[in-house]
Amino acid sequence: MVLSKEIQDFIHENALERFLRYIQIDTTSSEETGTHPSTPEQLELGKLLKEELIDLGLENVTHDEFGYVYADLPASQGYEKTPSIGFLAHLDTSPAASGKNVSYQIHKNYDGSVITFPKDDKLSLSIEDSPELQDMIGLDIITAAGDTLLGADDKSGIAEIMAAVAAWTKYPELKHGPILVCFTPDEEIGEGTLKIDMDRLKQLKCGYTLDGGEIGELESECFDAWKAEFEFMGLSVHPGYAKNKMINAIDVTSRFFSQIPEYETPEHTENREGFYHLYDLSGGAEKAKAMMIIRDFEEKGNISRMDYLKSLKNVFENRYKGLQINIEFTHSYENMIKFLDSFPEVLKKAEEAIIAAGLQVKRTAIRGGTDGARLSAKGLPTPNIFAGGMLFHSRKEYIPTKALQKASEVILLIAKNWINEI
Repeated sequence: MVLSKEIQDFIHENALERFLRYIQIDTTSSEETGTHPSTPEQLELGKLLKEELIDLGLENVTHDEFGYVYADLPASQGYEKTPSIGFLAHLDTSPAASGKNVSYQIHKNYDGSVITFPKDDKLSLSIEDSPELQDMIGLDIITAAGDTLLGADDKSGIAEIMAAVAAWTKYPELKHGPILVCFTPDEEIGEGTLKIDMDRLKQLKCGYTLDGGEIGELESECFDAWKAEFEFMGLSVHPGYAKNKMINAIDVTSRFFSQIPEYETPEHTENREGFYHLYDLSGGAEKAKAMMIIRDFEEKGNISRMDYLKSLKNVFENRYKGLQINIEFTHSYENMIKFLDSFPEVLKKAEEAIIAAGLQVKRTAIRGGTDGARLSAKGLPTPNIFAGGMLFHSRKEYIPTKALQKASEVILLIAKNWINEI
């Protein structure tokens, strides 16, 4: 099945219009609030999506107290017995960079030159920063203005799903079985499925998250992920009389983390290499706190890293008598390959759809995670499909408009592939 030019043009325009509208809503999540969702702005986007889904004629549209949006698209006539499938994307953007008051710019017919940003003249984006730009010469590319991230992670995924739904509504020749749409909050802080209603998903054969990067990517493997929270308790004494008495918690903490091998940090790792990532550190002489994520594709690699941190704790507590170090480890998600290996047809239909959209399939392992990792662990096989954005979580984030169209095409084609099951 090749989609007509009319349908391709429709989803290109529809996905782009939606994406540019959705990024105007600040949905930055927060690890600090302890609420669900973690920020009220996510509810604002969820409310908008609920209204749009109702306008498109979907059924059982709900937006619950935790921020989740669910909607059912009934099967095309004659295809009611087709296996039900789901398409998911997340509402929030990363707290790593501001998502407030996003201004965008569209670089028409990108020529390969350095991209500059009007709101930060010291910031630039080039092929050296992102070699994938070389393959995007001639395309229209969207960036933010330099003072915020763009929000393609994952508002591009939301826009692509919504454009596909709009196409199913407008073009009845696009046959499909029962479809569930689900938008989740707080994926960026590891809580995207924390309050998800699995009863709404229990009828699904499988799900697909639209949360990947480069055009053509299909991901069935992700990191095994852990979080480590540290508390260092020292002893504050007047610095003029502190000899052999003070235990300067923030100073000791800095020394502690200087023992992390530099070659095992994100800026020095790639492909299947794991890492330690210290991303928050605060405190004073009396007490200090730190946050770290630990990643590897093999759980044994992470266990080794955690054992190393425990050994450092013992060394430092022996070196500085009276120092107390508390470390709490939390398992965030597992490598989803162990669950998806049992469902080859789920990946096969996605591969066939990507090829039918005129793209090369790029099977990659996610150096991160998705809601699909947790859903797969819960029994719902859910691989990850490209959404098209690059340099996520940064002010250099960008996406070609072609990606919005092509991801929507892949959604339509996956649904078409599943009707062959009846």
